Parts: sequence; C-alpha cells; structure tokens
Amino acid sequence: MTPARVVLAWLALGVLLGWLAWLYRRLAVAPGYGRRARWAALAFVVVGAVGYGAANVVYRYLDPAPVRSLVWLGLAWLAVAWYLTLGLAVLGLAGLVLRLARRPAAQARLLRVGTAVVLVAALGLTAYGAVAATRPQITDIEVVDPEVPPGWDGARIALITDLHVGPVHGEEWTRRVVDLVDEQDPDLVLLGGDLVDGREKYTRETLAPLADLDPPLGVFAVTGNHEFETGDAAAYLADYERLGIQVLRNQQVVLERDGDPLVLAGVHDRTGTGDGEPDPDAALAGVTPEAYCLLLVHQPRQLEDVDDPAVVDLQLSGHTHGGQLWPTELLVRAEQPTVAGLDVVDGVQVVTGRGIGTSGTPVRVGSPPEVVVVTLDRDP
Repeated sequence: MTPARVVLAWLALGVLLGWLAWLYRRLAVAPGYGRRARWAALAFVVVGAVGYGAANVVYRYLDPAPVRSLVWLGLAWLAVAWYLTLGLAVLGLAGLVLRLARRPAAQARLLRVGTAVVLVAALGLTAYGAVAATRPQITDIEVVDPEVPPGWDGARIALITDLHVGPVHGEEWTRRVVDLVDEQDPDLVLLGGDLVDGREKYTRETLAPLADLDPPLGVFAVTGNHEFETGDAAAYLADYERLGIQVLRNQQVVLERDGDPLVLAGVHDRTGTGDGEPDPDAALAGVTPEAYCLLLVHQPRQLEDVDDPAVVDLQLSGHTHGGQLWPTELLVRAEQPTVAGLDVVDGVQVVTGRGIGTSGTPVRVGSPPEVVVVTLDRDP
C-alpha cells in the first residue's frame, strides 16, 4: 500500500470513529439521559458498527446463506444510523439556536424529548423501508420518438437492474423477479448490471431462475460495478451466458422486429479493467445516426464517454437505486446526470431504473424497487 493510501485509510478511520463518537454523545450524553440509556446507546453504536462491518465481510468473502438473517440485521443498522444522524443533526442545530438565545431550560427539554422522537422516527423509517424493499413493482415508461422503426412501434422492453442477489436475497428472490417480468410479456429483456454481490462460488445458484426468461427477442446483459468488485467478473459473465443470457462486452447486435432492424449496443461498466475495460467506441462502431440505436450501460453518466451521442437514440441504465435511502438522491445527483425515470441527457433520452435489489442496507425509503418496462412509441 502506497503512503498516500495509508494516509487516506487513517483519515477514513478517524472520520468513522469521530462519527460514531458523535452519534453516541448525541444519543445519550447531550439529552442528559441516565446510565442505562448511555449503556444502550453505547451498545447500539459499537455493536451495530461491528455488526455492519462483519456483515460486509461475510457476504463479500464467505457463503452468506447460512447466516443471511444476521447479515440482514447487520446491514440494516446502517439505515437506522443514517436517519439518526440526520435527525440528531437537525436537533443539534435547533438546540444551538436556543443556546445562543440563552434559553438553557428550553434547550434541555428539546434535547431530552427530541432525541427520543428522533430515535422512534429512525426506527420507524427503517422498518417501513425494510418492508418496502421486499415489494417490487412494475414501472411503465413510454418513450415517444418518431424515429422508432415502424416494426418496433409498441415494442416492450423490460429493464432489470441492480438485482444484488447474495447478501440478503437468494434464489427465491430471483424467481420472484423472473415471474414478475414474465407476467409483462416483454419483447426483449435487458439486464443492466449489478446482478450479484459476493463470491461467485457461493452466489451462482441464486441466479438460476434467470434461465427461464424467454422473450422472443432475447435476453442481453452488461456488467455493473459490483460484478467487478466481487473479483469474479469473468466467472459471473460465464454463468450469465450458461443461463442463455448474451453478455454485450463492448459489442452490438442487430435485432429485427416485424422486418425492421434496431441496434442494441452494450458497454462494460466504468470500473472495469483489462478485458472488462469499457470501450463505447467499439460498441458503437459503424452505427450511423440513421439507425435506431439502444445503448445499454450500467451508469447513466456513461453517456458522456460516447464521442458522438447523436448516434444513440435511447440509453437504458441503472446503478443509482433512485437514491435508495431518502434523501440520498440529492447526493446521487452530484455524480449522475439523472437519478430515475425518463430524462434527456445531452439530447439523448435516458431511462434509469431504480433497481430491484438493495446495496449497503436492505432498506429502501422513497425509492421502491422496480422493474422498468419501456414501450417504444413512434407517434409524437
């Protein structure tokens, strides 16, 4: 590890420990609670943080299936801590105003009552988000473009992104998603990356139901950052292909519907290296503005890597999770040009799915899981 990385690692550790210490103080010390409350707050912070770290180690390097409920619990801690942080920060600012106004009694009452309210709200939001994350829905999006080839007018494209099977979801979750997609009877199914988390030898079986996807125009996939982060990207891509999924490795295919062609191009995720390095020029080689072209990439911002966006008529992406935990969509917007739904980026229509799974924590607040079904419509 280089000296710069060592310094960054120590800085990150310092920030983490500082945040945990702040969280403990705001939970128990600032409101002046008694000894039992302080011990409870200390246990929540220390045991929760250790549990979250342990859950990440387990699912990244070991088989999570035997301890999936414990992994779920460890990862869920992050959502509670997130909402506690937001609520306690607002409460602290309000307390500071009263302090500056020299109203110590009012400040003490606010902190004592308000901290309890924030704790209940954080637990309530997490519980709500945990349930919401298990209720996937279909989101219908109509893309109107007079350039859609006549034979593709009315075509339905199912976009599945961010499945994230492994840590908290197993084969039964994949089956549920496949059944949901099959009910929509799409012409084409696109998998937008981040289908997995963890090591391939433990997770491959959770993908088996994907073999039952059988739309008339096929199933195509691109990589996401998590395929590469597992360290098993090559093995996972081989698994996808054994399941009958065609992986677009900086490639394009020409599909026909009712006699009219459409170009589908797919590019590796930005995090890919070596054989997995993204190459949009290769994927779009020879595509002219006259051809109708769909670009499948994991991250919405990958459109900026395309030298000539004019050759792309519609981009389909995922990655953002729609923010997953309100209000993190505000942070996502600082990195990505769009967060969810249909938008226009650099003159190109972009559909971004919120994803069907979860990452980091098995909780979704303000961003329910979805499969997007895009209908192409040539009538303006």
